[in-house]
Amino acid sequence: MIAYFDPLYRPPAEASSIILQATYGCSYNECTFCSMYSSKGFHTRSLDELKKEIDILSQSSPDATKVFLADGDALVLDTSFLLELLKYLDKSFKRLRRISLYATTQNIQNKSIEELEQLKEHKLSLFYIGIESGNDTILSKINKGVSSSEIIEALNKVSNVNIKISATIILGIGGVIYSSIHAKASANIVNKTTINYLSTLQLGLDDMIKDKFLSAMPEYIELNDYDILQEQRTFIDNIEPSNKIIFRSNHASNALHLKGTLPKDKNRLIKELDIANILKDEVIIPMKYRGF
Repeated sequence: MIAYFDPLYRPPAEASSIILQATYGCSYNECTFCSMYSSKGFHTRSLDELKKEIDILSQSSPDATKVFLADGDALVLDTSFLLELLKYLDKSFKRLRRISLYATTQNIQNKSIEELEQLKEHKLSLFYIGIESGNDTILSKINKGVSSSEIIEALNKVSNVNIKISATIILGIGGVIYSSIHAKASANIVNKTTINYLSTLQLGLDDMIKDKFLSAMPEYIELNDYDILQEQRTFIDNIEPSNKIIFRSNHASNALHLKGTLPKDKNRLIKELDIANILKDEVIIPMKYRGF
């Protein structure tokens, strides 16, 4: 039996995956909008400890095909450490197809192309990356620690070694004032990269970090659900990807659930948003049913 160090987070797509906490917490943990790991400090775990857990997990789930490395950004680990961990996972799970993790732009900047290629060779083949916004003013105010150009460079660095990317944009993170430029700048990042999976979620501020967020962005005015639909429409309308992107807007935070493939379903998604704006209360999911 594995005892996880809570809180534990994983992407929705990893619901059936083996979860291995290679690190605890987040090595950066400075974003003003995020409270995911505020209750625990960051530290790495030993290989011996992780191998013992893998032995237990491989006995209980011998046919597992996917492993997700938690917590916030396991890619911060030294490449030599990661390679030994990946090799042990591959040896322990005979049907293993994919290993994935959360990654930050900073993590990626600190890995060379050669290091990323080595990791890819040992089945680390999907990175979950929070873009949040493509606008530099917003990125600065939420203390993301990187610029839009650095995000683009990091995403392309990952794609160039054939590691897949699942990226997230946060709707409403710029408030009323920055809504339009947030949507357009975020679409610009999508257009300048080759993201494979793209999702949007709506900003939800935990009480413990709301003051921190607002002190960094005092001009922030929250968007209502109808404004969010318009921001989502502007975002999708400005996406002109060079590759096929699986798009989802079905996180519990979203007022309207959408799914499709871009660019093929772009017009349909825009039409659904236009219909939702007309019907409003009939199709928007009330906040009380979204966990708020």
